[in-house]
Amino acid sequence: MSETLADSSYPGERLGLPPTGSGSIAHLGRRIGALAVDWVSATVIATAFLGYRSFALPDESGLTTFAPMAVFIVLQAIFIPTIGGSPGHRIFGLRLMRVDREWIGLWRPIVRSLLLAIVIPAVIWDADRRGLHDKAVGTVLVRA
Repeated sequence: MSETLADSSYPGERLGLPPTGSGSIAHLGRRIGALAVDWVSATVIATAFLGYRSFALPDESGLTTFAPMAVFIVLQAIFIPTIGGSPGHRIFGLRLMRVDREWIGLWRPIVRSLLLAIVIPAVIWDADRRGLHDKAVGTVLVRA
C-alpha cells in the first residue's frame, strides 16, 4: 500500500517545519493560554496606568474603552521583535517567526496584532494552522 500526501502530511510540513517538538506548529491550547496571559496583562496595565475601568461607562472621548487593546498592541510590538514572542507566548513555550526564518522586524508584530484585534483573521486557519493574521505578515507560531 503506497502512502499518499494526505497520510504523511502534518501541519507545518509545507513550511519545512518538524512534526513535533521544538519548531513544530503551536497547538490551539497553548495559543489560547498565551492570548489569555497577554490580554490579562494588557488589561492590568491599562487599569493601573491608564485609568481603564472595565465596568464603567466610557468617558466622552471613548478612548478608555480601547486602552487594553492599545496596550496589547504595544506589548506585542515590543516583545515579538526583541524576545521572539509576547510574554504569553514565552510563558507557554511558543515563539513567533517569519516563514523564511529572517528577523521578524518591527512592522509585522503591529500589523499582526491589529489583525488579531479584529478577531476574524485569527480564527480562519489554513492546513498549517496559520491564521490569516499570520499569513498576511508571513509569520508562523511555533513551539520554542
